[in-house]
Order: sequence, then C-alpha cells, then structure tokens
Amino acid sequence: MSRIISGIAGGVPLAAVPGTATRPTTDRVKEALFSRLDALGMIARARVLDLYAGSGALGVEAASRGASTVELVESEAKAAQVCERNARTVNDAVSRRAVTVRRSKVNSFLERVPPGAHWDLVLMDPPYPLGEAQLTNVLDAVAERLAPDGLVVVERSARSPEPSWPEGLVHFGERKYGETRLWFAEPAGEGGEAADGEGSSAAEGATA
Repeated sequence: MSRIISGIAGGVPLAAVPGTATRPTTDRVKEALFSRLDALGMIARARVLDLYAGSGALGVEAASRGASTVELVESEAKAAQVCERNARTVNDAVSRRAVTVRRSKVNSFLERVPPGAHWDLVLMDPPYPLGEAQLTNVLDAVAERLAPDGLVVVERSARSPEPSWPEGLVHFGERKYGETRLWFAEPAGEGGEAADGEGSSAAEGATA
C-alpha cells in the first residue's frame, strides 16, 4: 500500500486507483524524488501542479511537506475520485484546503489557464503510451505558466527517449531508478540557457 512518506501527514496510507488504468509511482522513487526536491528548497510554500495525477500521491506528498497549494489534474473518473479521497486525507491532516482536484484532460486544463507565473513546481507522470509530440506540446504549455525559478519533473519509462524540450525549458539532469527515469528541467533564460545561467545541480545525469 502506498503511503505519505514525510511531513505533517507522514505515514498516512493513501487510497489506490483500482485496476490497471494508472501506473503509480513507487514509494522508492517518490522518496528519492522528494528528498532531492527538499534539498533544493522546492517544496516549502511552493505552488505545485500535479499533471496526470493518478491517485494524487505525488501532489499530496508535496502538501504534507509544506507546499502552499497543490492542484491535482486527472481525467479518468475512478482516478479522480481517488484523488478526492487522498486530497481530503491530507487537507484534514494539515488543517487547511491545501489540495484541490481538477477533473480534466491536461491539455484542456492548461488551455483554460492564461500564461503567467502560476506554479513553482510541476510534476508530470504521463501514461507511457503518450506520444513524444503530445508530451512536448504539454511541456510547451507548462513552460508558459512556470515561475522564473520554477522546476518541472517528468517521470517516464527508463526505455523512453529524452523528452523533446520546448524552447521555454532547459533540461539539466536526470535520475534513473530501475524501470523509471526522472527528467528535470527549468525555465530557459535569454539565449535558451537555464534561467540562472548555469543550470541547477538537482540531477547532473546520475543514476541510482
């Protein structure tokens, strides 16, 4: 059973999506990811967007660890219902409505949000069959709505190619955990380089 790993709601079990419609992030990958994000100072008071949320496990973990707001975006009915259950669990634990659920296709949701700095951290765990061109389109929309010092994390199969990053994002590293690979990107500055001119050290191509 999946659980919240750390923070105010640490140890609380999470509801899972029945069947095989979604592919949950393993606790091992989740723990490694959030240890990295915590080290980078990307969680506390952050505005977080969890796309293709599934059960919402990534987003509610962020809320437990101190994120200011979290939006879970999921289109599949059963998965969205599980997101609602897990959101209520964490909201009760943190004593505020930190997590909200948007039942919507990712593209439709992003189209309704005007460009501007809306999120500090965007977590994306798209279904593996999602085409690379479709993924790039979503990343392009995300880049237009990311804070200047924001971060995007894309979870894909270890056998999938590197995402084709749009002009607004710069890939600066990755992590591999068994069959899962995490890709990290940040906003591009002038000339297409990382916004800080050097890139972050969050993932420097290491594997685990």
